[in-house]
Amino acid sequence: MLAPMEDVSDPPFRAVCKEKGADLMYTEFISSEGLIREADKSMKKLDIYEEERPIGIQIFGDKIEVMREAAAIAEAAKPTLIDINYGCPVNHVACRGAGAGILLDLPKMQAMTAEIVKRVKLPVTVKTCLGWDADTIKIIEVAQRLQDVGIKALTIHARTRQQMYKGEADWSYIADVKNHPAIHMPIFGNGDIDTPQKALEYKNKYGVDGIMIGRASIGYPWIFQEIKHFFETGELLPPPVLQERINVLRKHLHHAIQWKGERTGILEMRRHYTNYLKGLPEVKAYRQMLVEATDLAAVEAILAELVDRVMAA
Repeated sequence: MLAPMEDVSDPPFRAVCKEKGADLMYTEFISSEGLIREADKSMKKLDIYEEERPIGIQIFGDKIEVMREAAAIAEAAKPTLIDINYGCPVNHVACRGAGAGILLDLPKMQAMTAEIVKRVKLPVTVKTCLGWDADTIKIIEVAQRLQDVGIKALTIHARTRQQMYKGEADWSYIADVKNHPAIHMPIFGNGDIDTPQKALEYKNKYGVDGIMIGRASIGYPWIFQEIKHFFETGELLPPPVLQERINVLRKHLHHAIQWKGERTGILEMRRHYTNYLKGLPEVKAYRQMLVEATDLAAVEAILAELVDRVMAA
């Protein structure tokens, strides 16, 4: 699965991830308050396309009634499922009681989830983390409370909010949930999966029903097909050659321009160049040129020069 990532998992990025083997994808997380106010940025994130299915729309917020109505707005966009974010660790979300912040108030988390499940007809899932910090990990209780009110699957990022994205993800807690006799819904694992070998190792060791890929997919959508091929054959696919990387980068860029216009599309692609071009000779100079480019013709010219330079070397 492709993880919901703010400013990353938009329709242009999801398009290339789907093409490269992602089975289930999620939108960027969407503010429930923004949906209620019909804020342009939030409403734009509801854009989904038929070829992306199955896809979940993820929402976050700290007010039960607002989340309840935001779920109905998201449902009207006709996704495959509604996902609730109970895991975001960033200060402006968690410190006001949304995202991972709600893990400090489990009765409220349960009540909010129950209201959302009752409000919509689509399946509801949740993505969360282990807890606020190492002293407040109650992930089995979290899973039981959520299952009791009707969610259909749970994704667990194997870090605490305090860890943010640092340190090693501890999947033993995910295994504890998966193997608990009272838990019967699918459990998906997230955190630190960046190679096919690790994906298979963690699947076998921790027994999860699925694996969610986040940062390892940024600028490298091939990770999905590489993992699936390794699961099926035990063989590693060769990494994409330069021309393949540039072709997918271009496809991603053109999707971005089609979705948000040339100026914004080019600006928002800047965060992806580093990973698409990782490991190539003289990449730093070309990345800088790409970041400074402001129109499609300039970007295309830089990419063409890069290909020519590498092929001639």
